[in-house]
Amino acid sequence: MNDFPRWKHILVALVAVLGVLFAVPSLYQKQPAVQVLANKSGIVDEALKERALQALQQRKIEFQDVEIKDDRLLALFGNTDAQLAAASALRTDLGDNYTVALNLASTVPQWMRMIGANSMPLGLDLQGGVHFLMQVDQKSVLQSQEQRYVDDIRSLLRDKEIRNAKVDRGAQGIVIQASNAADRDKIAAAIGADLIDLNVTDGPSIGDSPTLIAKVKPERIKQIADNTIKQNVSTLRNRINSLGVAEPLIVQQGDSRIVVELPGLQDTAEAKRLLGATATLEYRAVDESVNVAEAVRTGSVPPDSRIYYFKDGRPAVLKKKVIVTGDELVDASSAADPQTGEPAVSVALNSAGARKMLDFTSQNVGKGMAVVLVERIPEVRIVDGKEVRSAKIEENIISLATIRGVFSNKFQTTGLESMKTASDLALLLRSGSLAAPVDIVEERVIGSTLGADNIRKGVTAVIVGLLLVVGFVAVYYKVFGLIADVALMMNLVLLVAILSIFQATLTLPGIAGIVLTLGMAIDANVLICERIREEQRNGMTPFAAIRGGYEKAWATILDANVTHLIAAFGLMTFGSGPIRGFAITLTIGILTSMFTSVTGTHSLVALIFGRSAKLKSLPV
Repeated sequence: MNDFPRWKHILVALVAVLGVLFAVPSLYQKQPAVQVLANKSGIVDEALKERALQALQQRKIEFQDVEIKDDRLLALFGNTDAQLAAASALRTDLGDNYTVALNLASTVPQWMRMIGANSMPLGLDLQGGVHFLMQVDQKSVLQSQEQRYVDDIRSLLRDKEIRNAKVDRGAQGIVIQASNAADRDKIAAAIGADLIDLNVTDGPSIGDSPTLIAKVKPERIKQIADNTIKQNVSTLRNRINSLGVAEPLIVQQGDSRIVVELPGLQDTAEAKRLLGATATLEYRAVDESVNVAEAVRTGSVPPDSRIYYFKDGRPAVLKKKVIVTGDELVDASSAADPQTGEPAVSVALNSAGARKMLDFTSQNVGKGMAVVLVERIPEVRIVDGKEVRSAKIEENIISLATIRGVFSNKFQTTGLESMKTASDLALLLRSGSLAAPVDIVEERVIGSTLGADNIRKGVTAVIVGLLLVVGFVAVYYKVFGLIADVALMMNLVLLVAILSIFQATLTLPGIAGIVLTLGMAIDANVLICERIREEQRNGMTPFAAIRGGYEKAWATILDANVTHLIAAFGLMTFGSGPIRGFAITLTIGILTSMFTSVTGTHSLVALIFGRSAKLKSLPV
């Protein structure tokens, strides 16, 4: 039996130690917490900490600690009731300059987190939280895209010097009304050459004027729809990440829906406000002819201008006419201005936006231009026990700079306070607005108490299943059964460790996968033990019986586990949500069981029986 390689003993020991190290953090329960993030004009400092402490102490809310960590204030509580009360109090006292959100703080020791040993994330059904199914309004996407093509066709006709043509959206697509047949043919040729995403056909004449009908090609519509939902997913993820919600899930479902799960969050009104808010960006000219202070004092401004405000309250008078909007923006990135070293944001526009910007800047060098953020923020209030939904529009200047030269599709926005402000602005320009409106079509709230009950029942199921299997195998196969039980425990530890390393979210179906894995994992040891018994009955020596048992059982074990893996891969490929979670847990469990049931037990058998030269029989 001494032929078992030493390196395999070392490998088994190393895997076991690492498995325990990365599995132990999952025993640490997360702690209810409230975090406070600063908005544009807020600052997270010791003064904010004192305000938070005063708010909690005045209302006699029990807390365990309040600390500043990673540019955010974190308050820790012993239970969710205190957490919810504290969140409400802090929102009231800190005002709009700060974002207050519920969170769950890790209690894993710092030295473990430094080496990447973190607790396993828990799903919504185990941790509690809110679930939203959101429908993307693809119809509005197509309408806005058609409107862009209307603007592009008008610009194209100006470039081609085709006069007296009318372009507008209609029920069947974009309708182009030409003055004569010759112009109609020129327009069709120009669109076919420059706007390749449009199909152009002859339409019914309007009086004596021939018309063309331009429709967006189906493949382009599909591409636009795909890009829209991907951008919405990215935007929602950025919004939720800004709140630091623990382990959020934002995934696309089908062609037009998005699933959002926020574990640990119980405030549905706050979640709806965050997720449903839509925003657009507008570039507007500064009205240089108006004295801002006088305009604010008297309220008197020219009819084509309006008073706007920065988030910190500073006023400015801007023209009502929009130069370009965020819909015409292609990309944005933050960097230092190479000439002055000041924080700046580089912006790229599409062709339609570039033409508008070129026309404007050619005539306004040395004048001001502002970037205005327009947000539509849904509000959910409870009136007489019923939800009442409304929305408020907020318009704030986020940047105001002087035009230094003529530009079109690429330019820089300067005059920003810091590189962080520039980075935030670039992020906002790239993905601050939803590409299309979204409606919440399904909403579920799972209480933390229910989640705790699910955890208790799930852990009970694992323990009972494990004890039944361990007891049966120990009684039936004696010492070899006890070795199999050690391997089974090691398999459970490795499964939890791998799930923790990859931060796979554990759900109730995942717990079901663990229980099933424990039952299946013992199959390999049953095959090995029965093979060893058969070899003994055939007159083989104990050492030869052990060697033959492992060698001859391996092919059967491999075949059985491969079929299980095929089924699990099928569930992962075609399933989603809970089914996929179950399949992932099952797959990892099958792979770990193959290692522990064969290599792990073989190592233990070699250590126990390998030094006994006078061994006459095996306790199997």
